[in-house]
Amino acid sequence: MINLKEIIKKYLNYILIVIIVLLIIIIGFLYSNSVTNKVEKEEIKEDIKEVEKDNGIKRVYVDIKGEVINPDVYELNEDERIIDVIKKAGGLTEKANINYLNLSKKVKDEMVIIIYSDDEIKEYEKNLKESSKPKEIIKYEIIEKEIPCPNISNEACINKKEESSDINNEEIIDNEDKTTLINLNTASKEELLTLTGIGESKAEQIIDYRNNNKFKTIEDIKNIKGIGDSLFEKIKDSITV
Repeated sequence: MINLKEIIKKYLNYILIVIIVLLIIIIGFLYSNSVTNKVEKEEIKEDIKEVEKDNGIKRVYVDIKGEVINPDVYELNEDERIIDVIKKAGGLTEKANINYLNLSKKVKDEMVIIIYSDDEIKEYEKNLKESSKPKEIIKYEIIEKEIPCPNISNEACINKKEESSDINNEEIIDNEDKTTLINLNTASKEELLTLTGIGESKAEQIIDYRNNNKFKTIEDIKNIKGIGDSLFEKIKDSITV
């Protein structure tokens, strides 16, 4: 009768070799699968990048400062909005005031967004009532941008052709210097929008008025709803008939 122990003892070296070979094969198989999966994942990432490229989707970097939980530079798709940047930054602080911001505005590369506090906006609105050229809210280095806003470096602000959502529902004041008189009887809508305190609604009312009555003196502009003595004083040196 064959003794199993003697057979094992006799062929032990061979058995060990077989076991080692099997382990090498198994490890090689697992490693191969791991490398294959990694390569496939990289290929998928590259495919996604190619799809994004084909769809014209670009990545942009936006700097958000001020009254957000985590001010920082964030990477976004170029079709995302300012509200998306705020969400990435952890949301607004309790002191934040977004009355002068257009949260639906699309982001762009190297954009600077500044979220002001309630106290800063109150001070700005106080200056706004006292002067046609209120002091800017200076918190960071000013970057030259054509944006009528508490601070011209804040690209999140509503532009001069959009209406603000502040408590008085007044048009954003355009603080740009005027070098050419605007003729109330011939100016285009775009030219009228360059006047201090004149937004879309008032510009259209001016055009409707002149189509029916024509302006005989610059004082006639006070016949337009919403244009009183205060606003007239701010624009009288910029208009003619």
